[in-house]
Amino acid sequence: MKKIAFVTDDGRTINSHFGRASYYLVVTVEDGKEVKREMLDKIGHHHFAVQEEQHERHHHGEGSGLDASSRSRHTRMLAVVEDCEALVGGGMGTGAYLSMRAANITPYITDFEQINDALQAYLDGTLIDHREKLH
Repeated sequence: MKKIAFVTDDGRTINSHFGRASYYLVVTVEDGKEVKREMLDKIGHHHFAVQEEQHERHHHGEGSGLDASSRSRHTRMLAVVEDCEALVGGGMGTGAYLSMRAANITPYITDFEQINDALQAYLDGTLIDHREKLH
């Protein structure tokens, strides 16, 4: 059994920014077949309003979310999906990406818009991680 999390606002499309998504859609797969979907609340930047002001001061070219405060926020954001082996989003900062890897969750930045398309690519072993989209 494996679980894959997708960042989303509607349960169908992949959010273009990990930190701003409202939900995780967690898909459970057994023997290569989907057996369960579950929408889970996801805390995001809006939950960290005071810290967000500091976060916005980062220059995207340097990679955002690399400070200790950001790592702490990422840990809290990932707690609900810590049993997932992968997390798929449309974009994220370098810090969030590295925090996922540190939590043993494989991050994927995808150009797929539809969760079903990205899920199929993941199951087929063809999902491409577009690390060039890190900010």
